[in-house]
Amino acid sequence: MFDLSRYKRLGLADLAERALAGERLSAGDGLALFACPDVTALGALAHHRREALHGRKAFWVRNRHLNYTNVCVNRCAFCAYHRDPGQEGGFTLTVREALTKLAADKTPPREIHVVGGCHPGLGLDYFEELLRALKKAYPHAALKCFTAVEIAHFAQLEGITTRQVLQRLQQAGLSMLPGGGAEVFAEAVRTKICPRKIDAQGWLRIHGEAHELGLSTNCTLLFGHLESRADRVDHLLRLREQQDRTGGFTCFIPLPFLTENSRLKVDQPLDGLEELRTIAVSRLLLDNIPHVKAYWVMLGVKQAQAALYFGADDFDGTVVEEKIGHTAGADSEQALARQDIEEMLAGCGLTPVERDALFREVR
Repeated sequence: MFDLSRYKRLGLADLAERALAGERLSAGDGLALFACPDVTALGALAHHRREALHGRKAFWVRNRHLNYTNVCVNRCAFCAYHRDPGQEGGFTLTVREALTKLAADKTPPREIHVVGGCHPGLGLDYFEELLRALKKAYPHAALKCFTAVEIAHFAQLEGITTRQVLQRLQQAGLSMLPGGGAEVFAEAVRTKICPRKIDAQGWLRIHGEAHELGLSTNCTLLFGHLESRADRVDHLLRLREQQDRTGGFTCFIPLPFLTENSRLKVDQPLDGLEELRTIAVSRLLLDNIPHVKAYWVMLGVKQAQAALYFGADDFDGTVVEEKIGHTAGADSEQALARQDIEEMLAGCGLTPVERDALFREVR
């Protein structure tokens, strides 16, 4: 039996009862949850909801990350990864180099995650060739590739619609979209941190188009920079509204802003409790998105383990090589082995469950 007495003392008894019942919460409820002084009480509510959805399961996937270029025209203020065209340190992989990089790991992945910068000189034919080559080399792997920002960039270069870009990539082997590029939807903040990127409406529209074409997608929130808690709540509710419309979001991924190596300076960097608080509120507000990821690459392994008791149910996966978060200052490992992941999850008192890209359990 869930003890409501602590929530009565906090003035949150009604909200807690509705959260426990799985009822839809409002923006005001989200702000009240953020303001709750007892983060463990908030975590208990989120964990109850997580268990109602997934029991004691903690998911992970055998995946590979591939970053094909760091050359990008967007020059976002928070990004430590990008290089301008011609700048020292810039790189762009050929299709052959991409395959060679993936082949270094002898265990075939179930999911290949491909993202990169918005390179002004890479046409859509490069990406079609890349997808076809990946599909030939890894026929059983889901190709989770290209953020909505990249899709919009490809469309602009080709002079075609984003829907046409998605259709061509789908024909070449695209399985689903990752959730990057959403950052935070608040316009006033977005114009400061990523003014060259597509706006919130564009990001949501492209994901809606993908859903209509039968492509599942993920979604994200970058938090802990210039945004307010109210901006976070607004972002979450707009994701929820899009899910009501098109229903294709599989997993939500909260991404803490990493200050190291970034041109964007913040007065009050995130602490661990605020990270966990945001993950918990996300689980409670996103009643129609089935999974919440504890992305160990950016949270760190220990914090990701804690997040599994604050509403998250997915630990991501083996990854093998990730450049964007690590360039920004992530000090997590570059890769985790299957045994490492399963021991970590079991050590949390949870049941490790290997999954594929669409969260179907692998037996």
